[in-house]
Amino acid sequence: MESPVGLRERKKAATRQAVHEATLRLTVEHGFDHVTVEAVADAAGISRRTFSNYFTNKEDALLYGEEQQIGSLVRSVRDRPADEPAWTALRTAVAEFSELAAPPEREWAVRTRLALRHPSLLARQLANHAALERDLAEAIAVRQGPGNGPVRPVVLAAAFLSALRVAMRIWIEEDLARGPGEVIDEILDEMGRSFD
Repeated sequence: MESPVGLRERKKAATRQAVHEATLRLTVEHGFDHVTVEAVADAAGISRRTFSNYFTNKEDALLYGEEQQIGSLVRSVRDRPADEPAWTALRTAVAEFSELAAPPEREWAVRTRLALRHPSLLARQLANHAALERDLAEAIAVRQGPGNGPVRPVVLAAAFLSALRVAMRIWIEEDLARGPGEVIDEILDEMGRSFD
């Protein structure tokens, strides 16, 4: 028999996901500037007050999916074998994440395009990326040898995330002509080459 706590947490997660999906759908239909928290709450079948229990504002609701993906990617890096080189762990984790999560390409594209056009979304997304960079650097630092120092994990995390950001921009500019995984692989291959 399932515990009430487990059921309650699943219901909360389902509500959070429903609010996120309603926000994304309304944003695609009406434009981000024309979406209100009230409209999102109505579309998700909840009250305005319930919305506030889950999200601070519509930016948070819209970027919730990205935050979940970020957490999943960090966990994937942490779960890689401890003796695996950091760059290999990062690349393998993003490949596995892309395979397992199979995020809707349309949702990625919508969020990326919106963030490029709306300063409030871009600011929130940059905060998400700063937290991801910190978390990835910590995951990398745990796996490196004691003699490497504190700078290498930070540089690797920043380089990796820069490569992902460039890949997403190219993917959007190509108008989704290729799958995001293919573009990510190309950019990570380039990033892994020597700059000499």
